[in-house]
Amino acid sequence: MKTKHHLDDATVVAHAAGTLPDAHMIVVAAHVAFCSECRMAVREAEAIGGNLLVEQDEKPVSTTCREATMASLGMVLERPAKARPALRAGVPAVLDKLLQGKALDAIAWKKKAPGIAKFDIALAGGDQSHLQLLRIGPGREMPEHGHGGEELTLILRGSYSDHTGRYEMGDVADLDQEMEHSPKVDSQEDCICLVATEAPTKFRSFWARLAQPYLGI
Repeated sequence: MKTKHHLDDATVVAHAAGTLPDAHMIVVAAHVAFCSECRMAVREAEAIGGNLLVEQDEKPVSTTCREATMASLGMVLERPAKARPALRAGVPAVLDKLLQGKALDAIAWKKKAPGIAKFDIALAGGDQSHLQLLRIGPGREMPEHGHGGEELTLILRGSYSDHTGRYEMGDVADLDQEMEHSPKVDSQEDCICLVATEAPTKFRSFWARLAQPYLGI
């Protein structure tokens, strides 16, 4: 499996520096379980950051300390040397931990509209980022919308298309607040996405905005 849509360079650097919101850190960690290219980019960014700290004569954070901190947030990147597989039934380990081992079909989905359901994932962090799973039925199209901040969407099952291309399992849509789109599910099965947001979605349609409090997206 080879992913076609990757993380933006700025996202990779921010992740390595630990400056991304909590929800976005988790989506990055989940994406790199699928994508060897982004996994390598994150490793390189971490290495460069470590070298810069050493060159500035500052005491670098030890690997043990860094990994303990990341683990406490549930955001440890899976390393190939670890015995535990990066994916369990198509679910990245970092997400599997947050779902307490439940399969995607077994979680308590909340139906929000015909063909649309969601599941909110509680985070322990103190920032305002939000993490949720969205499940959208075949042929369903989301109303045209933009974003109130940076948004990361990882495809876990199925696929969708918009004007930027087709997104399948393992692909990530790394979107900023300037992007507007109306993704449509083009797979024969439900499209399930892991979504990290900083602010509510900005729908263009009056009716979509009216329904937004009920939809919760």
